[in-house]
Amino acid sequence: MTDALHYLDATDLAARLRRRDLSAREVVRAHLDRIEQVNPAVNAVVTLDPEGALAEAARADERLAHGEGDIPPLHGLPIAFKDTHLTRGMRTTYGSPLFRNHVPDQDELLVDRLRQAGAIRLGKTNVPEFAAGSHTFNPVFGTTRNPYDTTRSAGGSSGGAAAALATGLLPLADGSDMGGSLRNPASFCNVVGLRPTPGRVPAYPAVDLWDTLAVPGPMGRTVADTALALSAMAGPDPRCPTSLETPGDAFRAPLDRDLRGLRLAWAPDLGGHAPADPEVLAVLEAQLPVFTGLGCHLDLACPDLTGADETFRTLRAHAFDLALGALLDSAGQALKPSLAANIAQGRRLTTDDLHAATAARSRLHLSTVDFFSRYDLLLAPVSQVAPFDAEQEYPEAVAGRPTESYLDWMRSCYLISVLGVPALSVPAGFTPGGLPVGIQLIGPPRADLAVLQAGHAFEGATRHGRRHPTPPTA
Repeated sequence: MTDALHYLDATDLAARLRRRDLSAREVVRAHLDRIEQVNPAVNAVVTLDPEGALAEAARADERLAHGEGDIPPLHGLPIAFKDTHLTRGMRTTYGSPLFRNHVPDQDELLVDRLRQAGAIRLGKTNVPEFAAGSHTFNPVFGTTRNPYDTTRSAGGSSGGAAAALATGLLPLADGSDMGGSLRNPASFCNVVGLRPTPGRVPAYPAVDLWDTLAVPGPMGRTVADTALALSAMAGPDPRCPTSLETPGDAFRAPLDRDLRGLRLAWAPDLGGHAPADPEVLAVLEAQLPVFTGLGCHLDLACPDLTGADETFRTLRAHAFDLALGALLDSAGQALKPSLAANIAQGRRLTTDDLHAATAARSRLHLSTVDFFSRYDLLLAPVSQVAPFDAEQEYPEAVAGRPTESYLDWMRSCYLISVLGVPALSVPAGFTPGGLPVGIQLIGPPRADLAVLQAGHAFEGATRHGRRHPTPPTA
């Protein structure tokens, strides 16, 4: 039984744990064994505390055996937290040599909520340096490899989380998303990642508590597992002024829904703003009949994204300067050049630049709300490219056009980030070379549940996410 535990759905594992068909110690031990066998080849989990996890699992089993209180929704499920999320008493490096031995004295809100929901802390998952970029490598732990082809990128910045899910190292994962950091790695690793509506999962502590460009969120191997993780993360917090009032348990409702009559828009290049490689579009266009077969109406349409690129890049540079500007001054030589350049870009911004970006984001949001008065969901590529060479920082070209920076291939995600809407990456098939491709389901503001329901229906009709990688070896 334990040999197969690593690929059981988290929802199934949770149910078996509640029924005491399995113990938390069995589940944690099975995942620790899997990490020992497979992690050296993918480098997804970078800090590990086996003894602490087994002790925590034993306490969870004892509480359940003695009937101590209600059974939390994630009881006994192991998790390793993204290495940018503060974990009390456990090293949190941000992928930077400057924080190689940094051990926080607090859990950040996301971590605390998942642990309060019963998740067992195993360790940390790999990230790019300060989560900058959508390819996971850093000078502390090295590169995370794609489970379907270890010469390729796993995406990022939640790349360690995605690779860990795909290889059965973890049943659930957490992450964060500014320009695609939950969605891109999910697409590259054939798992599910949700960028929630800003405020759905509050972030604390944070340099800017009003920030809605970067959002925490969940990942899973299935949409239902992702919703389960979201149910533990979501809900208001008085310290977070943008947090939404809907309680997290609203996302533990069944996701089954009849999609007949839904009005869907398909935007293969986001209105000309994000051209994708032909091999990616070929995979996605072959999936469109699935939606019409489910009874949806499908049009070729896109919201007006004029100015979204400049808006995202301005706000992102400002956020990096706000968070990391002091490090550029004190230890700039220790930062990777692309990150240092982005912080410096933020420092050069003028008040006119920030005023223009703020006004443009407001206009883009209202235009998007108008678009969703005509359509229920927008479909688009998650990534404009298939997983690329892991030795490159970013692809050299996209759709035949040379890239000039490490952001250029991420437009299909980051143009959506500035709109203030939920977006879900769901497995959608494979290239002829066997590389995963995800489809992005985008909904109106606060329609996270509707997006999850549509993704669940598509997933059930296709089952692309059930194609696991051949276990890689180091």
